[in-house]
Amino acid sequence: MSVQMIQQRLANYNCKTDVEEQQAIREITQEVVLAALGRGDFFKHALFQGGTCLRIFYALNRFSEDLDFILREPTTDFHLKDHIKHLTDELAAYGYNIEISDRDKAEATVKKAFLKDDSLGKVLNLQHATKSGLMAKVSIKLEVDTNPPAGSGHELKYLDFPFVSAVAVQDRPSLFAGKLHALLCREYCKGRDWYDFIWYTGNHTSVNYDFLKSALNQIGPWQGQAIAVNMAWLLHALEQKINSMNWKQAAEDVRRFVRVAEQPSLALWSRELFLRQLDKLKHTDE
Repeated sequence: MSVQMIQQRLANYNCKTDVEEQQAIREITQEVVLAALGRGDFFKHALFQGGTCLRIFYALNRFSEDLDFILREPTTDFHLKDHIKHLTDELAAYGYNIEISDRDKAEATVKKAFLKDDSLGKVLNLQHATKSGLMAKVSIKLEVDTNPPAGSGHELKYLDFPFVSAVAVQDRPSLFAGKLHALLCREYCKGRDWYDFIWYTGNHTSVNYDFLKSALNQIGPWQGQAIAVNMAWLLHALEQKINSMNWKQAAEDVRRFVRVAEQPSLALWSRELFLRQLDKLKHTDE
């Protein structure tokens, strides 16, 4: 019965290609993992963040790969393995044969684990994998920042698949602040960041400046400078970044994470488009 739940969930995606099918299976698995984490006390300590959070709980129209979390308060003795050891049994009920690779190093600030499964595709009726010769495999990275920037807001969200569960997440202004930190400080081009920027600005999302300031002071080129972060500073820094970007490269990075029907819009990515989106940020209340 549980495998049938996964099958029905997959059918609801109406996938058009093998890539969309792979992305959908990963996302379904992410929801099962989140629900399983919610059975324990994980969300008493942690908040869900990042692109997958925006996708699942705020309706971002792109797929995402990883499950990213921050602790509510900095904690030096947090161990991810204590919270994920039951996931193998939880996911087995839905047809998974999950292998957990624990990368939870004692000295690391960011705790990591990898979940891998190559069995689910053998029991699901896949519409596109047989055509391409690819069998659905699942690989998900879990990361928990145990020394997060200060000042994040949060709220409680609910999943209704595969069962009702509560997930503590960053609120939208804090998620946007985290994304802005990535946009300004990431040392390589990641088009998914800019896709999300369009979503945030298009939805007139405000910015948690306290969280952004704390993040900039903690990691990146402004580390330790305690700069005054406000709307004027942010607009100037983003304009400089937009002017320096290779937009063709950025668009190609995000292509496999959006559905085929949306991909033609990536041809519109340009300096002019993102400066227009930046202008929308000017009219968002701080």
